[in-house]
Amino acid sequence: MRFFKKYARIIKILFVLILTATVWFLPADAFGINDLTVLQQRVIAIFVFAAAMWILEAVPAWTTSLLIIVIMLLTVSNSGISFLIDDINRTELISYKDIMATFADQTIMLFLGGFILALVASKSGVDITLARAMLKPFGTRSNVVLLGFMLVTAIFSMFVSNTATAAMMLTFLTPVLKSLPQNEKGRAALALAIPIGANIGGIATPIGTPPNGIALGYLNDTEGLNMRIGFDDWTFVMFPLMLVILFIAWFLLRKMFKFTSKEIHLKIEGGATKGWRTYVIYITLAVTILLWMLEKVTGINSYVVALIPVGVFCATRIIKARDLRDIDWAVLWMVAGGFALGVGMDKTGLAKTLVSSFSFTEWPVMLVIIGSGIICWLLSTFISNSAAAALMIPILAAVGEGMKPLLDGYGGVGTLLIGIALSASFAMALPISTPPNAIAYSTGLIKSSQMATVGIIIGCISIALGYSLLIFIGQAGFFNN
Repeated sequence: MRFFKKYARIIKILFVLILTATVWFLPADAFGINDLTVLQQRVIAIFVFAAAMWILEAVPAWTTSLLIIVIMLLTVSNSGISFLIDDINRTELISYKDIMATFADQTIMLFLGGFILALVASKSGVDITLARAMLKPFGTRSNVVLLGFMLVTAIFSMFVSNTATAAMMLTFLTPVLKSLPQNEKGRAALALAIPIGANIGGIATPIGTPPNGIALGYLNDTEGLNMRIGFDDWTFVMFPLMLVILFIAWFLLRKMFKFTSKEIHLKIEGGATKGWRTYVIYITLAVTILLWMLEKVTGINSYVVALIPVGVFCATRIIKARDLRDIDWAVLWMVAGGFALGVGMDKTGLAKTLVSSFSFTEWPVMLVIIGSGIICWLLSTFISNSAAAALMIPILAAVGEGMKPLLDGYGGVGTLLIGIALSASFAMALPISTPPNAIAYSTGLIKSSQMATVGIIIGCISIALGYSLLIFIGQAGFFNN
């Protein structure tokens, strides 16, 4: 056991390499897939490599995503290693430009704009000022303050990373938790309010969490589904769903962890400094969000809008070169790796081959829709929700293409892929499920059994509500492609 712990990472990496090599060199007929080509088999091997690395966490998730892109460039692109591609028809190889373009995908730009907004808000103290202003209306009554923390955390998570939001809100909450009596059950409710608000809040916008962006990237791919789902479309549907789930979670926390203290007094220190730069930040933030919500009116798509704050803050030197180091580049690589897997499946024809080889059209449609969501939910409980979405969405996109006529009665391919994104965010049963969960658990106020109970109940309710809504609006033609 001691040996395994000491060399765990090396053992995991060796296992993944052996597994990948086995899949790489297996006879093609061993897969049971009709007309499987050499390139397609290599993409399957790369997919197995990604899945194993993400699940075992042998290296950070973003590293695996970066490796996916590098391995694909070297082995399946038209600029790969000579002895690996010389015997393959050049027209079958994937253009290296297509693989590299995954890191400059429009969805990556959308996230980059969101990260810049969050970075500037944090650097200037604008986030603290906004949090103080948003929490003030909730007064001092314990149950109402609990609701306030959940809602404000959720609203920040719509635009700021869940992890950063949870860390900031816990900073505000820490002195409050210390001031409450040791036997106050409501302390656990307050601590749980942060990860619940952060995890659920992320579903409300395309930039709220990486799984949303991954799903949207496939749905809006001009060479694929081309559904043209805008920032406003997504938010119009998901914001009300987020509020409903949060109120249900608030009711649950109130019942499970009843407050004995009638009042809670918040004291939030710090805030935005005065000066022209702060006014530029407020105006840019407001204009960016307004343009995102008025995409259909202005005609400027959300991806272009996302770069406006980048230009403004760089031109005014509010953002400097050293500040760019603080952007969460790991998330951008994570999303790009998911897109690269999709490029491999599409450009090699593997997606169509898989769909034609397996009779998905004979499967019950609801089994495919709900079953895939539950699998993603379970997977996201133990690994990064971004990794789970990056693994499942490329496969489900191919399956959805093959089942289009059958899916129409249940909201179309949008229900399938958006359902995966939502299910990934609803996984919050364990301290390891999400960084906000880990942050809340570190307070020592929550038992893992309590987190599991609350997380499973909210997860099940959220999945039921999420799919019901997706099927309803899909049948109404809201996400028509």
